[in-house]
Amino acid sequence: MREADETTRQRLADALRAEPATPSELAVQFELTPETIVRHLEHVSRSVEGGDEQFLVAPPTCRECGFDDFDELLNRPSRCPDCKSEAVDEPAFTIE
Repeated sequence: MREADETTRQRLADALRAEPATPSELAVQFELTPETIVRHLEHVSRSVEGGDEQFLVAPPTCRECGFDDFDELLNRPSRCPDCKSEAVDEPAFTIE
């Protein structure tokens, strides 16, 4: 299938099969906002379910206190709920 014929979600899935990426990295690559990327990734994760592949998420992590037990793994948190620091790394996604 030619790249122009693939949907954004198919291209996102292909990119995540190649290497892990954060919403910001994917936003730059696909010229979309990180919020739009997260909405697409919600659909990509459901489409991968039940098949031979797994949609994996490395959770967001606070760089100050190490907190990584965020409720929404696909969310891009603005601050740590534990120490209130804004130094929070984005989640990273991959398909294996």
